[in-house]
Amino acid sequence: MIRVVIADDQALVRAGFRMIVQSQPDMQVVGEASDGQEAMDLVRREHPDVVLMDIRMPRVDGIAATRQVASLTRVVILTTFDALAAGASAFLLKAAPPEDLIKAIRVVAAGDALLAPSVTKRLIEEFAKRPEPVAHKSKELETLTDREREVLREVAKGQTNAEIAKRLHVSETTVKTHVAHLLDKLDLRDRVQAVILAYEAGLVG
Repeated sequence: MIRVVIADDQALVRAGFRMIVQSQPDMQVVGEASDGQEAMDLVRREHPDVVLMDIRMPRVDGIAATRQVASLTRVVILTTFDALAAGASAFLLKAAPPEDLIKAIRVVAAGDALLAPSVTKRLIEEFAKRPEPVAHKSKELETLTDREREVLREVAKGQTNAEIAKRLHVSETTVKTHVAHLLDKLDLRDRVQAVILAYEAGLVG
């Protein structure tokens, strides 16, 4: 059972997300929070698998809350550009269809990361304006094998490991190995940094 916490300051929005999540037989909402402080308290008390986190909330916003709980649970950020450095595992527009939300919860609960294609490019463009973008690593990029570079491009397009495996006709385990190798070679923390680097280096556009 995937245990989910919903954090949003609008009761109607929380109710909508609750209906979507509870419609799945393998998901359960274990708590709701109307601000970031409540979200942090809930995570520490309930130990959910995934938190759906809004950005603009009173007391503590979603970015600050994500920074505090990213090491304890997986976070799906609902539309934002400031969340990259906070440790979120997924980014979705609030207007995304319910099936996208369900997919995001499943993907991050399984330990993967998700950047919705509709958000990815805007995230990267916004991140590029920040004062501390990920440094260019052109020399390290040259150490990647052709297949690792291919996997990096797919990751940057917002594809999950399962989708990449299907596209490249390899097993999901093989894709995970390639991702682990390229993160290690490029000295990157996670897939989000890999996406940023791929855009900065011009591997995708």
